[in-house]
Amino acid sequence: MIQTLFSKRALPRLAALLAAAGVLVAAGCGGGGEVNTTPPAAVETTPNTLSLTFLGRYAAPTTGVGGAEIPAWDATTRRLFVVNGAAGSVDVLSLSNPAAPQKVGEIAAATLGGPVNSVSAFGGIVALAVEAPVKTDNGTVQLFNAANLQRIGNPIPVGALPDMLTFSPDGKTILVANEGEPNDAYTIDPEGSISIIDVSNPFTPTVRTAGFTAFNARAAELRTAGVRIFGPNASVAQDLEPEYITVSADGRTAWVTLQENNALALVDIPSATVGQVVPLGYKNHALSGNGIDASDRDSRINIQPWPVLGMYQPDAIASFNVNGETFLITANEGDARAYTAFNEEARVSSLTLAPALLNNALCGGPCNTADRLGRLQVTNTLGRASATSPYDTLYAFGSRSFSVWSATGTQVYDSGDELERRTAALFPANFNASNDNNTLDDRSDNKGPEPEGVIVARFGTKNYAFIGLERIGGVMVYDLSNPRAPVFVTYINTRDLAQAVTSPASGDRGPEGLTIIPASSSPTGTPLLVVANETSGTTAVFRINFL
Repeated sequence: MIQTLFSKRALPRLAALLAAAGVLVAAGCGGGGEVNTTPPAAVETTPNTLSLTFLGRYAAPTTGVGGAEIPAWDATTRRLFVVNGAAGSVDVLSLSNPAAPQKVGEIAAATLGGPVNSVSAFGGIVALAVEAPVKTDNGTVQLFNAANLQRIGNPIPVGALPDMLTFSPDGKTILVANEGEPNDAYTIDPEGSISIIDVSNPFTPTVRTAGFTAFNARAAELRTAGVRIFGPNASVAQDLEPEYITVSADGRTAWVTLQENNALALVDIPSATVGQVVPLGYKNHALSGNGIDASDRDSRINIQPWPVLGMYQPDAIASFNVNGETFLITANEGDARAYTAFNEEARVSSLTLAPALLNNALCGGPCNTADRLGRLQVTNTLGRASATSPYDTLYAFGSRSFSVWSATGTQVYDSGDELERRTAALFPANFNASNDNNTLDDRSDNKGPEPEGVIVARFGTKNYAFIGLERIGGVMVYDLSNPRAPVFVTYINTRDLAQAVTSPASGDRGPEGLTIIPASSSPTGTPLLVVANETSGTTAVFRINFL
């Protein structure tokens, strides 16, 4: 049971808050008690638009974080495959009744030889990205028959720590992001790479590798351009860590996020080469409309400009086409390197700030106090002229936004501070709570709502982006008809903040992966959105209503 978020007494105050944030309350959002299918949601009712209706969820019985991470739908068998990181396996779900998804099988951990990091499905074939028992060793991609769950061929060797994989649009190629993270002592640092696997005949696949060794001699050039290459004693190829992949409609180009490096790789698939490594730049949080709530110790919502630069550091990426032009959209989550031997995370209060930064007028007092910027997590690898100089610039992880980019990596739009402002209006008592607590302001000092997942789907004549917020939870939807000015459509969050996070009644927390089930293969005949929620271990199903 999901409690309605707002009581009738609270609705007038909420409406004022939402109006200030530019959000309209859908008719019927008020009302007390409990309901079965109406989750807490804000809906902007515009003509020819889209809404989401919660249908049901599957809760993995496995204890521990990771019970549901990445979902993939196979249209041929009409089965949903969900990475269960807590069990190290893949759960196979039937959505014949989306209100009550049922587990009908699994690909057991014992058959795989290592943890599963990602899953993708096409034409009755399920592909798994499997990490080696020692994560710095090379991993594998393993193929299974979606109907009988039998292995197809032998495990396919790929690079170290295969973190994400996807089929090309025609299903003939699998692309794998081999992140190549170092060990905790930073004594072993594998090279990052992209594996390109021809599965035209899945029993005899062939593998090519698009690597970064050609860029090793260009380290200084890349750093000057803004690519973060900063691991101890790392070459360019070792330092670049592919995170997520999107593929062009013609299957010839892949765009790969390099999250820790704040960059994007452009891959030519036919030649299996990385053509470019593009820096994504920095977001100026000192500008109006780009503000953040920077403190978890001021016990209030305080989204404002601060003298901070945000590193976009996207996780998920998707591509879409408008009027013949290809665009990219990224969820700018942010991520730090935090190892025993090397940790770049630092609170501003621990750094020596240059006088001009310490006394910046935007802070309204000393910038390094706990109620201003003192608690903010920033990198200690950027922002000063030398190892002994004070910091004159602060660089925070992620940008608390989503961005739209051209096919060559030029930014054409950023959502500014809209994600924080909308969640602040909806959850004033639990703003920036994390996925494992209900505490006001808990994540304000570190990446805020953390947009992590993004997918794009076309309904009617419009492309829509679905963006998962890892911390506060829920999915934001934007109309991408004009990629240079996306329009907010709706936000749905099936987390119940009135319940303790230890309770199954707390709903869905920590959205990790999202997928769309098209109407053509949907069990309901209508398109569905599936969200795998890592922290709660739940897989939630929503009907997509296109008006």
